[in-house]
Amino acid sequence: MVSAAGGRDAARAPSRLLSRGAVTVALLVVMAYCLFPLLWLVIAATKDAADLTGTYGFAFADVNFADNVSTLLERDGGIYPRWFVNSLVYAGVGAAASTLICFLAGHAFDKFDFRGKEKVFGFVLIGVLVPGAATALPLYLLASNLGLVNTFWAVLLPGLVNPFGVYLARVFAHSYTPYELVEAGRLDGAREFGIFFRIAVPSMWPGVVTLFLFSFNGIWNNFFLPLLMLTDRDLFPVALGLYYWNSQSLTEADYYPSVITGSLFAVVPVILLFLFLQRYWRAGLGSGALK
Repeated sequence: MVSAAGGRDAARAPSRLLSRGAVTVALLVVMAYCLFPLLWLVIAATKDAADLTGTYGFAFADVNFADNVSTLLERDGGIYPRWFVNSLVYAGVGAAASTLICFLAGHAFDKFDFRGKEKVFGFVLIGVLVPGAATALPLYLLASNLGLVNTFWAVLLPGLVNPFGVYLARVFAHSYTPYELVEAGRLDGAREFGIFFRIAVPSMWPGVVTLFLFSFNGIWNNFFLPLLMLTDRDLFPVALGLYYWNSQSLTEADYYPSVITGSLFAVVPVILLFLFLQRYWRAGLGSGALK
C-alpha cells in the first residue's frame, strides 16, 4: 500500500511541475505583452525623427533623450507642462471628489433605511450598463445649455459621476464598517458626517484608495470627453494635447519625437501612483472579493 501510494505521488510530481511551468510561461507572456509597449516607448524617446522612421523599433540609435525633452518643454511656447498640469488637476481633483461622493452614497445606501432605497440603487446600477459614448452627446448639449463648453468644468464635472464607484463603495461599506459601530457612534452623540469621516472612512481605507486609483486612471486617460468639450488648447489634458501634436506630425515630422517623449512622461504619474498605493489597492481588491 505504501509503495503504491508512493508511486502515485511520484507520477503526480512531473504533472505538477508541468502545470507550474505552464503557469509561469503564461505569466511571462502576459508580462511581456504589458511591458513591451513601455519598453518600446522608452527606446523611442531617445530617437530623433529620422531614427524613429529609419531604425528598428527596439534598436537603440544615437541617444537624443535630453534634446527631445528640451524640445518637448519648449514646443509651441512650452504648452506641454500646462497640459500636464491640466491633467493632474482634472484627474487629481476629479478622482478625489468622485471617490468622496461615491463613498458618501455607498455608506448611505448601506447604513440608512429609506423608502425606495433598493429601487434607487437599481437605477444607479443601470448607469453601469450605459456606455460612455452613449452619454457623450447629451453631456455636450447639457454643458452647452449651461455655458460650460470649452471650460475647465466641462471636463471636471462629468467625471464626478461614477455609478460603478457607488456600487463598489456600498460593497466596501457593507464589508468593512459593521452596523454596530455606526449605532455605537450614534448612541455617543456623534453626527452622521462625523461617523462617516471618523469611523467609516478609516475602516474602508483600502476601498477608498482602490476607487481613487480607478478614478484617477480613468480620468487621466479620458480622451473622448475633452475632445468633445474643449477647443482652447490651454485647457487640453495631456492625452488630447498629444493627439493634437500627433495630427501635426503628419505634415511636420519634427513633432513626432515630442509626441513619443510626451507619451513617456504621461504614463509616469499613473505608474508612480500605483507603485506608492499598491499595498492598499491589492488589499482592497482582495478583501472586496473575499467578503
